[in-house]
Amino acid sequence: MEYPYDELNDELIKGALREDIGSGDITTRATVSPAALARGKFIAKEEGVVCGLPILARVFELLDGDVLVTPKVGEGDAVQKGDVIAEISGPAAVILTGERVALNFLQLLSAIATRTRDAVEQVADTKAVITDTRKTVPGLRSLAKYAVRVGGGRNHRFHLTDGILIKDNHIVAAGGLCQAVTKAREAASHLLKIEVEAETFAQIEEALSCHADVIMLDNMSLEEMKKAVALINGRALVEASGNMGERDLKAVAATGVDLISVGALTHSIRAMDISLRFTLNGNL
Repeated sequence: MEYPYDELNDELIKGALREDIGSGDITTRATVSPAALARGKFIAKEEGVVCGLPILARVFELLDGDVLVTPKVGEGDAVQKGDVIAEISGPAAVILTGERVALNFLQLLSAIATRTRDAVEQVADTKAVITDTRKTVPGLRSLAKYAVRVGGGRNHRFHLTDGILIKDNHIVAAGGLCQAVTKAREAASHLLKIEVEAETFAQIEEALSCHADVIMLDNMSLEEMKKAVALINGRALVEASGNMGERDLKAVAATGVDLISVGALTHSIRAMDISLRFTLNGNL
């Protein structure tokens, strides 16, 4: 999976460094000689899927080109507790100053990739596809969605221009479901699909009558989803949504839905436990 390098992500990394360093790392400045060299290892403290190695390297590249980061696993690789993720060498002061920002990115993105991989594996023997949502930490969406792809999932809309998704409040504001779909179809390019959120079977029938391309089943039970899939009968793609992070995804997939959108992949993640073991004078 190719890391989506662009100026926006680079500015995000630079902003994280400015936020953490402020006017200077006074602890390192007071205790570590600028001439001191060090080596270290980024070590997994629990099993998971590694994501963020290009960002790890970029953090230290932005601080000092003399720091060398050597990955010991690949992006998207599964690791066990105790595995070495990457090695680092260079000026000790620079490594210490960049350590927290590098770990913050690596731990967060690895956690997203890990949770996504678990979700994908749960539905592996079904046709269902695991997707993310727009429920991301503000400013981190590009990286979060990259981590979902590294974990084997797919991305739903990145931003509001990617597709038309008519939800409950749109339906109210437009004066009705079919009114919303009609207005959307008149305004949209022929290349854009129209998805409609449905909470009831009456809404599913209405969405089908106005030829919605995708119907999102919102917070339905397993039996309701089975019934909805049978009712739709291939006339639209079917997406299951609503607290999917707390559901049995294999059971959801068994209802026959095409897509399962899981906001929890990105909005309620516990950082993966990764640490940097650091020694002076090149001793590992």
